[in-house]
Amino acid sequence: MNKIVQINPDQVEDVGSLYAARKKVYPQSVFGTFRRIKWGLMAFCLGVYYLLPFVRWNRGLGAPDQAVLIDLPNSRFYFFFIELWPQEVYYFTGLLIIAALTLFLMNSVGGRIWCGYLCPQTVWTDLFYAVERLIEGDRRERMRKAASADPLKLERISEIMLKHSNWLLIAWWTGGAWVLYFTDAPTLVKELVTFQAPAIAYIWIAILTATTYLLAGFMREQVCVYMCPWPRIQAALTDEWALNVTYRYDRGEKRRSVKKANELRALGLPAGDCVNCYQCVAACPTGIDIRNGPQIDCIQCGLCIDACDNVMKKIGRPTRLIGYDNDINIQRRMAGKPPIYGIVRPRTIIYTALIALVGGIMLYALLTRSLLDINVLHDRNPVAVKLSDGSIRNAYTVRFLNKRGFDRVVTIDVDGPPYAVLHVVGDDSITPDRPMVVLGRDSTTELRVLVTAPSEKNPERSIPIKFRITDIGLGEVAFAIDNFVLP
Repeated sequence: MNKIVQINPDQVEDVGSLYAARKKVYPQSVFGTFRRIKWGLMAFCLGVYYLLPFVRWNRGLGAPDQAVLIDLPNSRFYFFFIELWPQEVYYFTGLLIIAALTLFLMNSVGGRIWCGYLCPQTVWTDLFYAVERLIEGDRRERMRKAASADPLKLERISEIMLKHSNWLLIAWWTGGAWVLYFTDAPTLVKELVTFQAPAIAYIWIAILTATTYLLAGFMREQVCVYMCPWPRIQAALTDEWALNVTYRYDRGEKRRSVKKANELRALGLPAGDCVNCYQCVAACPTGIDIRNGPQIDCIQCGLCIDACDNVMKKIGRPTRLIGYDNDINIQRRMAGKPPIYGIVRPRTIIYTALIALVGGIMLYALLTRSLLDINVLHDRNPVAVKLSDGSIRNAYTVRFLNKRGFDRVVTIDVDGPPYAVLHVVGDDSITPDRPMVVLGRDSTTELRVLVTAPSEKNPERSIPIKFRITDIGLGEVAFAIDNFVLP
């Protein structure tokens, strides 16, 4: 029997609102090793994304010459010398597996380094921040302008309009570059400029422009903290050996001012290297204090390391008070032992081996794949027909796939029912004694094929039948197996 419990409202603790309003982050620009790495990777990633659709690749007369092209109308994917058909979707499955394993490997080595350096959200947000700093100034100047009692000055309005115009221009070209991967890029650019492009192109550009503008211009760190699932997944996949951005509290504590720390050292007393300058907080794009330990908001970008290193150089202390490290090494240093870095360990070896295995299988399948294929579909109604002379006829729909960039002549043979005779429907596809057909370049050819066999020579009700095609020029062979059925 359930017991009803009466609760006194006066005894319930008021925890306040469960919603925390966003505190706008104003990251300080920094200079150093990791900032240079981020600039280089950002330039590389954006350069590849924006310019790759304009790279040409000669595939022969009549074939598209765009190096990377997703040709949806013709169901083709082109990547330089590789051409994939819909039947080869397993290659994309392999690529997704490799991408996931690579992400796991990166996490086991350096935590969320994908988030800090290569994630599209980080790359475009970095670009938007650069534009904002160029127009409005660095952290303190932007904070001063945001807190100004008179925000409607003409100079301030012009800055805001210029900033958002540049953001929209970047976002528009981001959306425009995406649609260029689905058709010939120079042609589509001309059509877009002259307003002759298909409506679907303008729709997708508008969608991607809006999402880029909102995510990189306004939501920024909130995407990483609240919307992205990877921080939660990463926390479950990491271990104690992963190198995360870490405040080395064995060196930093207790925190004191520069003057007080120098006085203590002069007296031979211990003093922490951290001087509470808060430069690590000012440089963080998510606005956290890394000295509070590991946090889900940290994207492992290393900018706090550069900010701290610059301060350490100015006060004459060793750099890397904040660095890529783990708690194991901190404890070892506190115990007077040298740090060790377990980058090569069972977890990373397994991930590397799996990446190599899947990549090897994909490479082998790609190098040995057949560029000639055949598919057979047996007629279902009727399954078999008995002719006036007593022989049995089965009808099939045969589809030939020619994945090469030139026309091919193939012969068709069948193995299975004794004394079987093959007939290709269509006068233009028939040659005496042995059917031969011409397959168009980079296309599929569908034909109707009739197979006739005497019933007295085939007592079984169902006989396996193999359709075999042979390229008479290259000798390439492909086959498909079905059944020859007697009524």
